[in-house]
Amino acid sequence: MPDEQPVHIHWFRRDLRLTDHRVLHQAVRSGYPVVPLFIFDRDILDRLENRTDRRVHFIHRQLQRLKKTLQTVGSDLVVKTGRPEGVWREVLSASNVASVSVVRDYEPYARERDQAIWSLLKENGVRLSGYKDQVIFERSDILTKAGDPFKVFTPYAKQWRRHLQESDLESFDVDLSAFQKLDPSPLPSLDDLGFRPVSDLPAADPRPLPLDIIKGYRETRDLPGQSGTTRLGVHLRFGTLSIRELVRLARTANPTFLNELVWREFFQMVLWHHPESVHRAIRPEYDRIEWEENPDHFQAWCEGQTGYPMVDAGMRELNETGFMHNRARMVAAGFLCKHLLIDWRKGERYFASRLIDFECASNVGNWQWAAGSGHDAAPWFRIFNPIRQQERFDPDLHYARKFLPEYGTTAYPEPIIEHAKARERALDRYRRALK
Repeated sequence: MPDEQPVHIHWFRRDLRLTDHRVLHQAVRSGYPVVPLFIFDRDILDRLENRTDRRVHFIHRQLQRLKKTLQTVGSDLVVKTGRPEGVWREVLSASNVASVSVVRDYEPYARERDQAIWSLLKENGVRLSGYKDQVIFERSDILTKAGDPFKVFTPYAKQWRRHLQESDLESFDVDLSAFQKLDPSPLPSLDDLGFRPVSDLPAADPRPLPLDIIKGYRETRDLPGQSGTTRLGVHLRFGTLSIRELVRLARTANPTFLNELVWREFFQMVLWHHPESVHRAIRPEYDRIEWEENPDHFQAWCEGQTGYPMVDAGMRELNETGFMHNRARMVAAGFLCKHLLIDWRKGERYFASRLIDFECASNVGNWQWAAGSGHDAAPWFRIFNPIRQQERFDPDLHYARKFLPEYGTTAYPEPIIEHAKARERALDRYRRALK
């Protein structure tokens, strides 16, 4: 980095693109040359147990793409590795930093990290500007008439739609000529970071967007044996696709798909107002439930060995690919919480460790939905019958047979628990906790 003229630094985190980017659009209007920075955060990397974590490889590949594009205009992406506060001390000591911009992040760790960096920058006379870019409406943009956060999705969604204006979906061009001229710098290898490559990553570029799938989403989204979901979650998670672009498309293509995007924003809002929900039930009475401590059952669930094909196929898909079909996620989560009576937090952490499209707000929100403990969650007495779910959504067993090659043979396990008995046990356990 140059140490003479003042520069504006944009700190990339989960916004790994150079198109339709509100914050970069603002950055190039700062009057200073823009230096793009990415930090491989050791506080995050060191917590990852799997050395072939697909997310690290996905990020690494996207950084390669960003660097290649920036190098065509004589700039480059500066990539550092370390704990953010230490990296920023190093940057500030070596550079004349006038201002810094970021896309706001609403997860508990990110909020703590950003508060520490904000304090450090303030001590050094550097202005940090955070902007909304990964959602259409954030934090307290959508409130009830009483000024409170919504607890129920349907009225939230109605208010979300009422608030939506054309200006909320504006596309923001980025003038790459405003980026600081930099000599090319090497990107640390995956091996340098302590990780190994994988071969089955999602497409680096989400385009062309799957318009046919979006148009038919209502009819196909629950059928895991078909290619009926967009798999764009990873691109929203890491910002390789603009949420505004996707909402612009969904608004005209399919209201059912748009509703899924609004659910994502609902969960982001809930997490902002309930950061404790990562560890505690939003509805505190649900923390009185007496969960089972059964390592064998939990292991069988993790490995896809429960004897219920919809559950097992979902878990095998997750373990093999880093993805799980949304209907299978719902069935597998409900099975762990209700059939096996294992604490939802264990399942949430397992999904968090495997899903390439893991997003804290949606993962926690959906697990608390399955357990009944969150805002607008499934009623505690709703217990999916995994056999009926199989018959309804995978009747020809396309999904089951794809991930359970031993299905139909003696090698496939018998159910580890009988549905009717598990249902009665769960109803009794929940009833006693919530009375």
